[in-house]
Amino acid sequence: MMGARQQLGQTLDALDKNAGGLQTVSATVTDVTDTGTVHLVMGGAAFYDVACTDAYRNRAAGDVVAVRRGAVPVVLWRLGEDPADTDAAAIAEVARETAQDLIAISAFTWGTAAPGAGYQQVTELWTKKDSAGKGVLYARLASAPDPSPEAPATQAPKKASIPPDDSGTWRRGRPDDYASSPTQGDWTGRGDRRGGWFYGTKIADACAGKTVSSMSVAFTRKRGAGVNAKVKMRLYLHDHTTAPSGQLDLDDGPETLLSLAVGAKGTATLPAAWRTALASGSARGLAIYGHGRGDYAAFTGGVITIRFSAT
Repeated sequence: MMGARQQLGQTLDALDKNAGGLQTVSATVTDVTDTGTVHLVMGGAAFYDVACTDAYRNRAAGDVVAVRRGAVPVVLWRLGEDPADTDAAAIAEVARETAQDLIAISAFTWGTAAPGAGYQQVTELWTKKDSAGKGVLYARLASAPDPSPEAPATQAPKKASIPPDDSGTWRRGRPDDYASSPTQGDWTGRGDRRGGWFYGTKIADACAGKTVSSMSVAFTRKRGAGVNAKVKMRLYLHDHTTAPSGQLDLDDGPETLLSLAVGAKGTATLPAAWRTALASGSARGLAIYGHGRGDYAAFTGGVITIRFSAT
């Protein structure tokens, strides 16, 4: 990878005569990697594992960035619009999740004397659990001279993150112990591989009694497997709760939701039909399968994030 960085530096230096002495040039980020470096396209050429300063935060594919030229180039910062709106949305989501842990009672006291003016005696006290799993109290009164406080809006349950219990690769109908991570395609001519991630019943258990609004899954393209350039990840559903001793059966698919270069991270939103199948338990996990060198790649990760709607 250092050779790629040096090549980028040489390319940038070669542009010096046409850049009017500028010390930086712009480039477009195509991938963010598992080590915090980025892959770039600059002048129509692809470059891999370019280091970044701490000033370049919240790195994402599609960013236009300033690159300092040199033998070892460095991404300095993002160019473009103020990211304040995006930051505000992320902060608001964290605040909403934190608020779900708060109990909407301003005071709770007791004593032997009468409570004083404004209190109303409860004849029956009722309770239930809401869709977010929080306790709800209802006080029945003999009379209600003072209107009841408004009930707060029902909050959606907190999102759930489901890591896989296991993963593996299969070739020619049996587990392939030579592949340490789920792999698709064929590099050596010995037969196409398929890989899978297994979650037991955890996905359906997390969705029971709730309304699922979205499911997403995060993967990282493994280094040292295939070409550096982007490879399409060909995703399928499967119905195994654990890794099979025989063939890994494939169900719905393929969906090409992600295309990742070596070392790159990516998150894909699963189709509505897939999240319905996973939530109901008719599907249990995710698999990959590809053909030949063009599809050859290995992937790690597989954490599924489930978001719910209020009911």
